[in-house]
Amino acid sequence: MSKRVTKAIFPVAGLGTRFLPATKAVPKEIMTLVDRPLIQYAIDEARAAGIEEFIFVTSRGKSALEDYFDLAPELEAKLERDGKTKLLEVLKTTNMDSGAIAYIRQHKALGLGHAVWCAKRLVGNEPFAVILPDDVIAADKPCLAQMVEAHQETGGCMVAAMEVPEEKASAYGLLDVEKNLGSTMRVKGMVEKPPIEEAPSNLAVIGRYILTPEVMETLSHTKPGAGGELQLTDAIAAQIDTEAGVHGFRFQGQRFDCGSKAGFLQATVAFGLAREELHDEFASYLHDVTAFRRAAE
Repeated sequence: MSKRVTKAIFPVAGLGTRFLPATKAVPKEIMTLVDRPLIQYAIDEARAAGIEEFIFVTSRGKSALEDYFDLAPELEAKLERDGKTKLLEVLKTTNMDSGAIAYIRQHKALGLGHAVWCAKRLVGNEPFAVILPDDVIAADKPCLAQMVEAHQETGGCMVAAMEVPEEKASAYGLLDVEKNLGSTMRVKGMVEKPPIEEAPSNLAVIGRYILTPEVMETLSHTKPGAGGELQLTDAIAAQIDTEAGVHGFRFQGQRFDCGSKAGFLQATVAFGLAREELHDEFASYLHDVTAFRRAAE
């Protein structure tokens, strides 16, 4: 049985240029789906998977992200005085225990692999998770919790995978599968954003990983790959021929690419409709908008 995963890295150093001008002043990870920022969904998923240590790889201009997880004693005191106990409980879910969270600076934008490598000393000689907050996954059982459970049996490296339309496959890291074991599959190859004609499959890697400390060692010696960046995919692929190897994991749930405007809007609709107190009014509005457009056509 594999060692339990208790550490997670959150690469949040990106500039969020696709959401300018909003991200000129607000870190992308603080942008909200309904009333929770993207980073809160990632943290909640990590907690549900048993993660105890949270490592953020940040950059300049991310102080609002750090402040978000700090205590807000004045606000808490006011909510308590006003008897707003439900809001107080919601607010407390944003607090992180002292020592549970750490911030590392990525001084240069050298790719996801480099961002993960920046946390090498904090990870030590233990398996660790990587969560990309841009990928928000709606699931009855959180995606990372599903992966941690499966990883107990497989060990090695594990990447979350989903099928994507063939015409969009070249935008992802893709898996070449050796043996399909249902939800888990042994991987024999990984390619980062290949041309469509060279894609080994349409099974794409999305932003959830469980990795071995050997990946960090590989990153220390890996040369820049696609786009001149240090690719995490390359370092994971180097573990394929090890005894534990690399596994893909088909998770149960719906993934939203909140790094794109369309994906962010889709997630907003989905999560809004999923909220009991918002569903009826929001659904009625969407119905009216759709009916209006059909009539106009």
